[in-house]
Amino acid sequence: MRRKRKVRAAALLLALLLCACAAPVAETEQARPAASPPACPEAPTASPEAPAADPINALLQQMTLREKVGQLFMVRPDALDPALPQTQIDDERAAGVTELTEAMRAALQQYPVGGICQFGKNIEDPEQLTRFNADLQRASRWPLLIAVDEEGGAVARLANDPDFALPQYESAAAVGASGDPEQAREMGRTIGGYLKTCGFTMDFAPDADVLTNPENPVIGDRAFSQDAETVARMAAAMAQGLQEQGVLPVYKHFPGHGDTAEDSHSGLARTDRTLAEMRGCEFLPFRLTENGFDPERLPAVMVGHIAAPALGGGDAPASLSCRLVTEVLRGEVLEGAPVLVVTDSLSMGAVTERYGPGQAAVRALQAGCDVLLMPAGLAEAFDAVVAAVEDGTIPAARLDESVARVLRAKQLYAGLELPQEGEG
Repeated sequence: MRRKRKVRAAALLLALLLCACAAPVAETEQARPAASPPACPEAPTASPEAPAADPINALLQQMTLREKVGQLFMVRPDALDPALPQTQIDDERAAGVTELTEAMRAALQQYPVGGICQFGKNIEDPEQLTRFNADLQRASRWPLLIAVDEEGGAVARLANDPDFALPQYESAAAVGASGDPEQAREMGRTIGGYLKTCGFTMDFAPDADVLTNPENPVIGDRAFSQDAETVARMAAAMAQGLQEQGVLPVYKHFPGHGDTAEDSHSGLARTDRTLAEMRGCEFLPFRLTENGFDPERLPAVMVGHIAAPALGGGDAPASLSCRLVTEVLRGEVLEGAPVLVVTDSLSMGAVTERYGPGQAAVRALQAGCDVLLMPAGLAEAFDAVVAAVEDGTIPAARLDESVARVLRAKQLYAGLELPQEGEG
């Protein structure tokens, strides 16, 4: 136990040294009034050099700045259509793009994003979806992470579509009530199997929230249980089932959406749970290295737009807080493991009410996130990150750190071929 505490302390110290939240945000847009996330120590101007033979490092040397920045962004396919206004892009009920156009190909060259997230409005039937995903992959120089929300139960873009003859699940809560992790594992295998067939490489599942507030308006039966240990077992089993099918699982929503009384889609959610309470409950499912995963194939983690003032994050969303992402999640909960960390959608009201697209993207990267999900304005967010790297607000080493994690995930799940020794 004493050795384990020393390892955690060392990991936390390393995380603190790598965080770059103290630098000001470079903005080409007018920043919206917002409380600043707690500052973190300055990051070093350069990270320790990777071995020359490291294939990820070799690939980084081949990439332009815009290609590197692009790897951080995951967008709706609609964001690649220059004819669509942002309001239509973000509106799930509005008409969506369902095929790749020449204009979208051109946009993908100008803004070479690293991932696509499909929604119901982009899906017609299995043949269309499989073709669309394949066309997107072919149009990108680098393999894409193509994701979807397919939890099983109420949130299942494919299984709940009548044009897809797929197995359906009542809810995660029903699976959790069985007490049998094998049922969750089989759910993961089943979902992962049909997602892989349609060209998906990433699933925003499992929901690893502990339902500590039964009146929660957004989680409900999406959670496996009100018991943290049950959630930990079930979420791990489902994630491992997804991995067995070659799909990257994404645990959500750190630090825990199960206690909140608000829906972060429309405004900032908040938890008043203390650090001690969360250590004994909400954090348990996210302790990936303790929950039976191969250390070389850990799931990704999504950080929610949840204020946690008792954890030292002030009133900033967790997704934009260095204290919560780098110190608590990376340093303590994940014990320094190089886990891919994804923001929740940056077009949600919890973010857009307080931050502009570029400001939110830069702050999320400074906080320690790797994947910037669906900004409320791709061009503004993309250009702001490029500018922040060029002027030193975000050190080049910090950018490379996140890009390397994205490339590693693509090697494991999206067929990215790394240079062999002597290439590059």
